[in-house]
Amino acid sequence: MNAIDRVLAANAQFALDYDAQNISATPRLGLAVLTCMDTRLSRKSLGLGAQDAHIIRNAGGVVTEDSIRSLPISHYILGTNEVMVINHTDCGLMKFSEEVLHEKIEGLAGLPPSSPVRFYAFQDVQANVREQLDKLQVHSWIRNELKIRGFVFDVATGKLHEVLQ
Repeated sequence: MNAIDRVLAANAQFALDYDAQNISATPRLGLAVLTCMDTRLSRKSLGLGAQDAHIIRNAGGVVTEDSIRSLPISHYILGTNEVMVINHTDCGLMKFSEEVLHEKIEGLAGLPPSSPVRFYAFQDVQANVREQLDKLQVHSWIRNELKIRGFVFDVATGKLHEVLQ
């Protein structure tokens, strides 16, 4: 059975006990997490259960146009009041330059991108977290009452370390 079929089978079992009256789109902890898509960063690694937080993921845990679209909805519409930006050690975006990623993926795809793509490659994980925090703090829709803090997840130890600005 392939991965998608496994997910579908698990979902069929989940749906048997699903009760829409007992769940909400509003995070119980009032928390949004912007983090990398790396599988080592999980709800369990953050001590989060289902419905505790909005988790916004992308390669590198980077503030992109899409995360700027998602975070105001999370805050203004769904009531979050804290944001964690989490990057991690041993990130794939630290292993390549922007140019090398473009060359590699274009070579494997066999075609150039049909629309502009930026990968946001970086070399220093703490500096990258600070850059993401800066991007959020200067955006007009991210207000002072929204508490924003940055962290690095150490994939060797499983521990979060706060990045101070």
